[in-house]
Amino acid sequence: MNKANLKAYAPQARRDFIAAVTARANLLGVSAKATATSELRGDIAIIEGREWPAKVAVQRDKLIARIKKDGFEQTVDSVAYTWFNRFAALRYMELHDYLGHGWRVLSSRDGGAPEILSHASDTNLSGLDNAKARELQLAGNQDNELYKMLLVAQCNELSRSMPFLFEHIDDETELLLPENLLRTDSIVAKLVAAVPDEDWAQVEVIGWLYQFYISEKKDEVIGKVVKSEDIPAATQLFTPNWIVQYLVQNSVGRLWLMANPASTLKSQWPYYIEPAEQTLEVQAQLNDLIQTRMADDGGSLNPETITILDPACGSGHILVEAYEVLKAIYLERGYRLRDIPRLILEKNLFGLDIDDRAAQLAGFALLMKARADDRRLFEAPVRMNMMALQESQGVDAAVLAETVFAAAIVIAGGDAISNGELFGGNLQVTQHASGLKVDDLRELIQFFAQAKTFGSLLIVPDALYVKLGKLDELLQQVVEMGNTLAKSYANQIREQYLLPARVLAKQYDAVIANPPY
Repeated sequence: MNKANLKAYAPQARRDFIAAVTARANLLGVSAKATATSELRGDIAIIEGREWPAKVAVQRDKLIARIKKDGFEQTVDSVAYTWFNRFAALRYMELHDYLGHGWRVLSSRDGGAPEILSHASDTNLSGLDNAKARELQLAGNQDNELYKMLLVAQCNELSRSMPFLFEHIDDETELLLPENLLRTDSIVAKLVAAVPDEDWAQVEVIGWLYQFYISEKKDEVIGKVVKSEDIPAATQLFTPNWIVQYLVQNSVGRLWLMANPASTLKSQWPYYIEPAEQTLEVQAQLNDLIQTRMADDGGSLNPETITILDPACGSGHILVEAYEVLKAIYLERGYRLRDIPRLILEKNLFGLDIDDRAAQLAGFALLMKARADDRRLFEAPVRMNMMALQESQGVDAAVLAETVFAAAIVIAGGDAISNGELFGGNLQVTQHASGLKVDDLRELIQFFAQAKTFGSLLIVPDALYVKLGKLDELLQQVVEMGNTLAKSYANQIREQYLLPARVLAKQYDAVIANPPY
């Protein structure tokens, strides 16, 4: 991997993507200075005298609401990175033939237009309107519109296996997909040309691209009093590979070797160091720790029970190396290679970060490592343990908690009555059959009030920790059987607060990090 190519490309790419998204917003009458009005006439939306499908008006309203909340600059920056992230992931996947249909989405092996464009009518993507695609293809002058349709369909196809990176697109993100992507000087063409194929050989390229992408933002904020939203840019650090290997081999690797003295794996680990001789007392403590981790049948340490956390995982470099060490351990224990990837992702590896983008990349990097070992991996969703901590400051904890708790009581066969209105009222029924109270849900949400500032330094209180299992059961019941609003809130609480709380509260065999504090 030639990092000089990545360093030269990524900062300019950030400026190019922001400019392209801004231009698209301006085309829709939305700018940092003003917002044009829109008018619906049947199935047509009129914006500054130009006709658009009515769907655009709905997406545009979402965009305007987001800008009012986050500001124009931050919204554009976020959407620009979303598309940069997706294009980088698509580029990696097309070069490794992981897209399923076999056609390249951003490039062509013969140097022409993206291959998927000429195969639009016979590309099997769920959600793609094949009749519409064929119509645009036959028109001969609608390639740009057809290509955008194919890109959205491809992203939505990947949302089934990678929802954290390819969220289903039907919102302002689709609306701001840049124009003129088939031009020879487009942001897609520049990505393909600036980073040679050989630089995409290792999945770590995604993490390096991100570090260089935000390098200018990092220069802007470093050395200053940093706002919570700027902490990721100020602290993002890509740990050199030899240091990562040293850390993983002398933690996870050492655990395995202590439990399995006859193992030959240390010959595969160049940075493994024989542990120093310990006092009898310390060695006895180490032996006790190992014994508690041995298999129930008295045999060797069970690889499926080894747990590893990177509490500041960034783009996943440490976890990717941990995957390699764990794979060797599973193979030595006699597991089939095709069964190992899913076990590692679902049982062994855990990652947290305050940076949503970095956590997405960590999940992607691990999925790509796993996909290289198991071609069937995308056939069923993988339950990964990569999470970005979400801040609850500004969230109305009372509304979320009361809505979900009331639905849980109804599901359990009781009556949920509030004093006046449900939202913000005092629930007369304050205890669930499980013994949980509405205040328990509020406490869980409010625990994450400053999560983006403190990150994994947060310590789950014992009183909350003992309730997490019951809270999870309650939330899952509401997700499955509650009304529409309660389901939405319950899913939000579970994904953003309950699951991260369980990761924070869990004990691990190894905690490995290069924390930016």
